[in-house]
Amino acid sequence: MKTTVVYPGTFDPITNGHADIVRRAVRLFDRVVLAVAANPNKAPFFSLDERIGLARETLKGVERVEVLGFDGLLAKFVAEQGGRVILRGLRAVSDFEHEFQLAGMNRWLAPELETLFLTPAEEYAYVSSSLVREIASLGGDISHFVSPPVKAALDARVG
Repeated sequence: MKTTVVYPGTFDPITNGHADIVRRAVRLFDRVVLAVAANPNKAPFFSLDERIGLARETLKGVERVEVLGFDGLLAKFVAEQGGRVILRGLRAVSDFEHEFQLAGMNRWLAPELETLFLTPAEEYAYVSSSLVREIASLGGDISHFVSPPVKAALDARVG
């Protein structure tokens, strides 16, 4: 059975932890959609178009992956994509409570969808987009945490 999974997030910026989850998801699913949320409430560092472009550059060459932007209800976007699964990343126990709430609400909104959780490789378990932005803005080396295109974009932004 062909299954589309949607991995949503703000991805501001996309990290190697996010990319690790996508690369492992393509081994499990026929189609993976990295859904970049507009999410203006979070005051993103990069615009939606920039985040989509950086994610596409980071995931270039990974087959069966599409990077798409969306604004609105995730459950509606997943249905529009023909998705059956929402994939969420968990770095630590502290992520679980919030993700559990989201999974419950998405189940109420769209009972036909399932939410699955994946953890990143151990080397990325502590990496978050906000930490990467902070390290970059303070002149630290972020090359282990992001792809070269994302590093270049962050370096140019915080210059």
